[in-house]
Amino acid sequence: MPRNTTDNMKNKALVIGSGIAGLSAAIRLQCKGYQVTILEKNHQYGGKISQIKSKGYSFDTGPSLFTLPELIDELYELTGKKKQFEYLKLDKVCTYFFDDGQKFVANSDPKKFSIEFSEAFNEPLYKVKKFIKRIKRNYDLTTPVFLESSLHTPKTYFRRSGLYGILNLWRLNMFQTMNKNISLYFKNPNAIQYFNRFATYNGSNPYQAPATLCVIPNIEINKGAYFPKNGMISIAESLYNLAISIGVSFKFDTEVQKICHKQNQVTGLETKNGEFISSEVIVSNVDAKLTYKMLNKKVPSKILNAENSSSAVIFYWGVNHSYKELGLHNILFSKNYQEEFNQIFNKKTLPEDPTVYINISSKLKTSDAPEGCENWFVMINTAADYGQNWDDLVAQAKEKIIQRINQALGTEIRSKIETEYILTPPIIASKTGSDKGSLYGSSSNTKMSAFLRQSNFSNEAKGLYFCGGSVHPGGGIPLCLHSAKIVSDFIPSIK
Repeated sequence: MPRNTTDNMKNKALVIGSGIAGLSAAIRLQCKGYQVTILEKNHQYGGKISQIKSKGYSFDTGPSLFTLPELIDELYELTGKKKQFEYLKLDKVCTYFFDDGQKFVANSDPKKFSIEFSEAFNEPLYKVKKFIKRIKRNYDLTTPVFLESSLHTPKTYFRRSGLYGILNLWRLNMFQTMNKNISLYFKNPNAIQYFNRFATYNGSNPYQAPATLCVIPNIEINKGAYFPKNGMISIAESLYNLAISIGVSFKFDTEVQKICHKQNQVTGLETKNGEFISSEVIVSNVDAKLTYKMLNKKVPSKILNAENSSSAVIFYWGVNHSYKELGLHNILFSKNYQEEFNQIFNKKTLPEDPTVYINISSKLKTSDAPEGCENWFVMINTAADYGQNWDDLVAQAKEKIIQRINQALGTEIRSKIETEYILTPPIIASKTGSDKGSLYGSSSNTKMSAFLRQSNFSNEAKGLYFCGGSVHPGGGIPLCLHSAKIVSDFIPSIK
């Protein structure tokens, strides 16, 4: 029999998992009067955000792009604590290398971006401005409904913002693919490829995903991209320290085995070490499919049958050279983008010609690498883990990546790699509890995918709530923070 070590008190709340969404949810619930405890199976907080140190190099292992910093600021304002988190806005967001040799650096200023994009890709300036204006309008239209609210409660649609958003859904071109919609504005294949890439921000295929996803680039173009002064790891560190400062408790190396419930009401958790912790409020920051297994309930078909998002193979390389042609964020595009996505989502394998993403935090945080060297976070999108031979695929991936880098930079990168760490879909699944190692839960490759994600509350067990990348509104740091706020709004204050 599990040993009961916690009294059943109405003011207690439990959070499973200490990823960004779990930390944020805990902070919000603590501010609403609950005594919150976070249970984390690993020995460290942060979820997908962690850190590797080797031979003088430091690597942030998880998300590398930081946008909408105001969502972090909001948590400090909520607690009344002095902000212990600094960031700077990037002047240049990302450097793009196309297969035909073209190079484009995306400016963070929307006016400069429009002019430079028009000139680089020989697209009429008025069309560029029209497209950017449209994606901003659609972002402003959809944010109150699709990002800041639950799609699974009637009150969302009866609010003025919700009703207005629903009445204007036709503007989002849901029945048109992202690629098709972009192609109506631009003719240059490189220009189209640039905007298609934003589908990868939630692990989707632009040739299948609805044009609704065209709102994603608005965040970078009109709102900007940022860099935490102490690296991406500082996002998790700052939220952890903030949680501690207001009284949130943590139990590390504690894996939840079972979510207990009685008469359709959660009653607490059982851990793998035999401990029972009672609570009538439980927030899960682990994958929705795994949460249902802990609940001992059948996974809803819409969740079970949803297509997994893409995963990744990531190499962390200590490079004993400095490349002036590279910035903080860099994309080395494949030649046949459509075939790349076909191989990922339909053939469920490694792309023969992968697009390569390189993040180099030492460009801005020089302490992340020895002098004259750089820390490379090198990632390609892959299928999720369906039992592929990842040892063989990783070896293939490394060769393809090296070939792509050598071609784009006119270098020989292999001889300059002096330290290496590798992350694969199975490792991602094991470390973060992500189903099949998918980075963003389910993909958004169907017209109704936004409505088919797991809701932020459970119909099967009262008092159970969901946050994180596998549930509404989706994956990535900003959406995970939004999911925590939605959960908090569902749970009444007891102060």
